[in-house]
Amino acid sequence: MCCTKSQLLTFAARVYCACMRRALPLLLLLVTACSDKPPEKPAPKVAVAHPVEREVLEWDDYTGRLEATHSVEVRARVSGYLESVSFRPGQIVEAGALLFVIDPRPYQAELDRAKAAAAQSRSTLELARNEANRAGRLVERKAISQEEYEARTAGVRNAEAQLQGADAAVRTAQLDLQFTQIRSPIRGRVSRDLVNVGNLINGGSAGATLLTTVVSLDPIHCYFEVDERAVLKYTDLARVGRRASSRDAPNPVLLQVADEDGFPHVGTMDFVDNAIDPSTGTLTGRAVFPNPDLKLSPGLFARVRLIGSGKYRATLLPDAAIGTDQAERFVLVVDGENKVARKKVVPGPMIEGFRIVREGITAADRVVIAGLQAVRPGAVVDPQDAPLQVPEHFSSIELPESAHIPDPPASADAAPLAR
Repeated sequence: MCCTKSQLLTFAARVYCACMRRALPLLLLLVTACSDKPPEKPAPKVAVAHPVEREVLEWDDYTGRLEATHSVEVRARVSGYLESVSFRPGQIVEAGALLFVIDPRPYQAELDRAKAAAAQSRSTLELARNEANRAGRLVERKAISQEEYEARTAGVRNAEAQLQGADAAVRTAQLDLQFTQIRSPIRGRVSRDLVNVGNLINGGSAGATLLTTVVSLDPIHCYFEVDERAVLKYTDLARVGRRASSRDAPNPVLLQVADEDGFPHVGTMDFVDNAIDPSTGTLTGRAVFPNPDLKLSPGLFARVRLIGSGKYRATLLPDAAIGTDQAERFVLVVDGENKVARKKVVPGPMIEGFRIVREGITAADRVVIAGLQAVRPGAVVDPQDAPLQVPEHFSSIELPESAHIPDPPASADAAPLAR
């Protein structure tokens, strides 16, 4: 069927109108969407707080090992057969407690013989003195010669010397008999018996038989190594009078073993070695701790804290408020227009859960203490005040009375010597 040109134009007009009716709502929707501005995001909320200033005392951490103040190898002084063992292995023994008994019969017999020899010497001396007295009267009457008188007088001196030797032999025999009872020289914990009853014991020489060992427990020592940098710091502190040298004063030391929280043991320094070990670059120090409950045992590893500064006022922040950018440490602060800025800081050690900040901020700054990852320098934030709950006094540890810690220096801006 053939269509005229006017019919074709009419049909095309109808199709165009139908398409426009369907597309118009979509065009209107697109125009409306393009004309609306996106909603602005609210400023992120961050917790901010002012740093807190407190009087603090720094502690330096080291790893140490406990050792007994006295450790004794118990060896026999006389030889003989072991007759009995008078202790239970591992028990606490008092000083002078009987540990072993060596067969005393040979030494008792030797003592009896020495006493008899001493009695004989004493009788000989008495006879010599009587003869000398008679010779003295006779020589006055010219009844004997002067030579005979001198011989009898010399006999007295000879008898006195023999008696002294006999008495010394008695004392030696008494000691040997006493040494058959082997006693603990100190109070402490005894090891096991290393020799059984019936064995022959060698004593009185460098190769004397080792019978057991005894170690003291109260008090107890802890040895630890201090690096060169810390040694130089302590030297500088002592030189300026901010912390006494541990060579001259019993500086306080805190100790913790593996199963403990905090540092419940308080002791004092009592030894510093005289030279740095060139192979390790460290100096050996020693602290002594009371151990009344005998929990601390020789050989245990321990963490120790040595007083590392004098008292001074420090600026404190939570450790989470300090960020790290490679080798640089920083904090984010909020200014009066609620804009975030970045400040470089120099952190110090931790004190009771707070970080000392040596340089970079003051108590007037508002520091972001939570949510550092959510904001960037230059951003506008909604700061929420979150004051820091910092106690006025950090530690309830009672330091020994002998541990003198200098008061803070008069200068408010005086900081501890740090390297």
